[in-house]
Amino acid sequence: MAALIRTLGASGFRRFATYRQATVAATVTNSVFGLLRTYVMLAVSAAATATGAAAAGYSGEQLVLYVWAGQGLIGVVMLWGWTDLADRIRSGDVVIDLLRPVDPVFAFLAADLGRALYAVLTRFAVPIVTGALIFDMYLPRRPATYPLFLLSALLATVVSFACRFLANATCYWLLDYRGVGMAWAVFSGLCGGLFFPIRFLPDWAAALLWFGTPGPSLLQAPLDVLTERDGWAVQLGILGIQAAWAVLLLWLCRVVQRRAERRLVVQGG
Repeated sequence: MAALIRTLGASGFRRFATYRQATVAATVTNSVFGLLRTYVMLAVSAAATATGAAAAGYSGEQLVLYVWAGQGLIGVVMLWGWTDLADRIRSGDVVIDLLRPVDPVFAFLAADLGRALYAVLTRFAVPIVTGALIFDMYLPRRPATYPLFLLSALLATVVSFACRFLANATCYWLLDYRGVGMAWAVFSGLCGGLFFPIRFLPDWAAALLWFGTPGPSLLQAPLDVLTERDGWAVQLGILGIQAAWAVLLLWLCRVVQRRAERRLVVQGG
C-alpha cells in the first residue's frame, strides 16, 4: 500500500511537471500581484507607524515577507483550479476510482501532495527571491522556524485538499460545480488570509475564523509561523489548530465519500 501511495504521489509530480509553460505563467502572475499587494501593505504599515503603532503587530518588513511568501504558497496550497473529482463525477469515470485498491480520498491526496512538492520546487522560490530583491524583507531569526514552517505548509496543503475535495464532492448531488467553486474561491481568499492578514480584523472576529472555520489554516497559519509575529507557544498552538482541522476534514471527506458511494449503488451507477 505504501508503494502504491508513493506511485500516486510521483504521478501527481510528473503530471504538473509536464505543464512547464503554465508554471512559468503562474509564477509571473503571482509576482506581478505580489508587487501590487506589497505597496498596499506598506501603505498600511506606514499609516500605522505614523500613529506610533504597528499594523496588527507586523512590521513593514514582516508584511513584505507575508505578501511574497503568500504569493509563493498559493501554488503549493492550491486554493483554486482543482476540479479533478468534479470532472470525474460528471463523466462517470469516478466509478473506475471505486474499483482501485486504495481509498479514493487518500489516492487523490497522494497525487495532490506530489503536485505540491513540484510547486515547492518551482512556484515557491521565485516570488520570494523577487520580493527580496525589490523590497526590504524580514528574514526569520529563529532556526527552528524553518522546519515549523515546512510542517505548517504541509498541514495547510492537506487542509486545502480536504476543503477542495468536499467542494468537488457536492457534484455527487448537484452535478454542477461552478456555483460551489465560486463560493469556495471567495471563502478561501477572504478567510484564508490571502487578501489581508486575518490579524487585521477585531480579535473576536479573528478568533471566530481561527476556531470556527478552516480558512486561516490555509495561508494565514504558515505565514504567521514564518514571519515570527508570535512567540513559541502561539506558533505551536497554530500548528495544533491546523492539525486538528486536517484530521477533522479528512474524516469528513471519508464520510461524504461513503455516503456518495451508497448513492451511486442505489442508482446503479
